[in-house]
Amino acid sequence: MDLKMILVVVFFFLICPVNIIGLWWAVGSPLVLDPTRICRKTRRLRGKQAEICQNEPEVVREVAKGAQIGTVECQFQFRHRRWNCSTSRRSFGKVLMQDIRETAFLNAITAAGVTFAVTQACSAGHLLQCTCDRSIKGISTDGDWEWGGCGDNIDFGYKKSREFMDARDKKGSDVKTLILLHNNEAGRIAVKNYMRTECKCHGLSGSCTLKTCWRKLPIFRDVGDRLKEKFDGAAKVMAGNDGLSIIPVGATIKPPAKDDLIYSEDSPDFCEPNKKVGSLGTHGRECNHTSQGVGGCELLCCSRGYEKLQQNITENCRCRFIWCCEVVCDTCAVLKTIFRCL
Repeated sequence: MDLKMILVVVFFFLICPVNIIGLWWAVGSPLVLDPTRICRKTRRLRGKQAEICQNEPEVVREVAKGAQIGTVECQFQFRHRRWNCSTSRRSFGKVLMQDIRETAFLNAITAAGVTFAVTQACSAGHLLQCTCDRSIKGISTDGDWEWGGCGDNIDFGYKKSREFMDARDKKGSDVKTLILLHNNEAGRIAVKNYMRTECKCHGLSGSCTLKTCWRKLPIFRDVGDRLKEKFDGAAKVMAGNDGLSIIPVGATIKPPAKDDLIYSEDSPDFCEPNKKVGSLGTHGRECNHTSQGVGGCELLCCSRGYEKLQQNITENCRCRFIWCCEVVCDTCAVLKTIFRCL
């Protein structure tokens, strides 16, 4: 089983149930978080993936959580686009099997999510193999502050994400595998290279005579924003003459950096349902009639037109604060105008 097919299996059995069975799956389903779900459904795993499945089921559990984190962020970043990162069985697997820009983002955000989840689990004490990072404790700086505390162990999270997401067999040297490995690395870099510094003041009466600082994971929304920018500027590539490298399509295009996203196939327009490419179409999608962007009715509806509808919704209103400490709201019926693609 090649690496791309393994990823499809992982996504189907860890992520698709979120939409099929409801929100309950997303917030703690034992099926989704069961580490044996990946390993049991991919018995032909080999090498490092098989080793992790056998010896580190708690790490695989964090891999599952990371896949969920990545998918939720994908759905946020693509919520206004024609392909909105739907986890429908008719769409998700088909998109993953291609080498389009959307697939590049999916692979990158998933690798980022796994890196993030495993690193977070280390700091929380959920993994026996690692702890938070004390490796730079005590190193002096410019005198205003010093390293201390217990930072997030990004090195371990990066390592486990790479071991599991990049595992491949000996035949995995084709251009599709090279693209997949490149985008996985771009996702991990979007986490590792943007660690934050957090500090705590020490001193009498709240003074800040000395600050102790440590390294902390970036906000994952920032990771998603960063990878979405890379998606917008993704480079189309092809195999090099040696068959072991990738080069940009076009003589004037600079080679992609390690943190860039790359792809080899043009994306479908996703306007109409198409089972072959995983397109669900945009018929019936809600759009913004005043926007000129990708979520605007002209682009999202693929110039087919749109309709104006009146819809009754309920929302909280007349909220007030009651001492102490509660916010109480009334429920109001509101007539909302929405626009949907024809």
